[in-house]
Amino acid sequence: MTPPPPTDPKDARDAPPPGLRIPKRRGVELSLLVCAVLICVYGYAEVGLARNGAVPPDAARYGAGLGLLALLAHLAVRWRAPYADPLLLPIAVLLNGLGLVLIYRLDLETPGDRAAPTQLVWSTLGVGLFIVVVLLLRDHRTLQRYAYLSVATALVLMILPIFFPAVNGAKIWIRIGGLSFQPGEFAKILLAVFFAAYLAANRNALAYTGRRIWRFQFPTGRVLGPIVAIWLLSVGVLVLERDLGTSLLFFGLFVIMLYVATGRTGWIAVGLVLAAAGAFLVGSLEPHVHSRVQDWLDPFASIRAGEGPGQLAQSLFAFAAGGMLGAGLGLGHSILIGFAAKSDFILATAGEELGLVGLTALFLLYALLVARGYRAGLALRDPFGRLLAIGLASILALQVFVIAGGVMGLIPLTGMAMPFLAQGGSSVVTNWIIVALLVRVSDSARAPRPDMADSGVIAPIAEDAK
Repeated sequence: MTPPPPTDPKDARDAPPPGLRIPKRRGVELSLLVCAVLICVYGYAEVGLARNGAVPPDAARYGAGLGLLALLAHLAVRWRAPYADPLLLPIAVLLNGLGLVLIYRLDLETPGDRAAPTQLVWSTLGVGLFIVVVLLLRDHRTLQRYAYLSVATALVLMILPIFFPAVNGAKIWIRIGGLSFQPGEFAKILLAVFFAAYLAANRNALAYTGRRIWRFQFPTGRVLGPIVAIWLLSVGVLVLERDLGTSLLFFGLFVIMLYVATGRTGWIAVGLVLAAAGAFLVGSLEPHVHSRVQDWLDPFASIRAGEGPGQLAQSLFAFAAGGMLGAGLGLGHSILIGFAAKSDFILATAGEELGLVGLTALFLLYALLVARGYRAGLALRDPFGRLLAIGLASILALQVFVIAGGVMGLIPLTGMAMPFLAQGGSSVVTNWIIVALLVRVSDSARAPRPDMADSGVIAPIAEDAK
């Protein structure tokens, strides 16, 4: 009788315990969704009580609508992605619901300019596209085949706004009749797909070939050239459109994914140096950006000049007025910020009315959403899926940093929308698509491996079964 081959101790450590079953956790997801909807309905009722002394008459309808959308999304995940991370969908529903509450609260200050009904329509469309992606995209690796089609479409979407009038100093909108949207919001997903596919195919050449200069090893131009050219072209177009926020996001996404693909920390250092140089040049030469830099350096200069507080100063006043526990939903004065109170500066409303405690809770929700995206990516074995998940999660992380840093005076202000929270149809739809892709990736990461099913052992693709 032939003796069995020797067992590698490492393989023994990696092998799952016999009979291990991976929990699907769809019941946990449903319970969290119920809690998320109830929190949003409570916030909606609290605004009505604070402003009018009565619960809004349509509070039940709002709760039923939000609950129905959450239930449909949950059923789609339960059917097509049963092993997906149970936290992704509830966090997205909670953030989107709270965003609707805050926009409705600000609508009470501007009865002639109501944004909540339109935002609800866009949110419904976003959830619908979430369901479509979860149902139709059976394997995230399918997207790898369309890498060059994705980048071509992304460039077209970014170039189109050049031919339309500028809005608030930036050419980032396409307006057709009464409909307007930002094509750059959709371009960021397509560029993430392209970066993930290209870097996954060339990761070895990027990491181990090229010329070494001092402590840094740079890949050959033949390998690095195409992706750098695409990045420079996209950032150049955005600079022409004065969309500096999205330019910074694309640059950060490029550097992060390059670092993840190669594992070389030198790319982070190079990225920081280039970002600082680019910010200095643009801030010095572009008048629109220069004014924002000056406002950031001295947000109270207009007050001393007798011109009254600007938007950033009003935002800082709102955060200060919120204190630890906040003034209460509906009791703040953040509408004094002006025209961007419902979009760029909606975080100031959250800070004033929910206080430091509520603001910290919001940031923890974003951090948890990003962390679960990273977790799903790191658990995957295929390089494309790993890079795609980390890239999509990084988009959310960079958006939160850029926007929160701008309205809090940490960095110069750039025009972007807080994910799920702020007014903006294109933004909320895009973020729902990002969550759908993360759900698909996390399902692949936690699903049982087919090669282990034949042996009678159910093992996960992920590194654990939590």
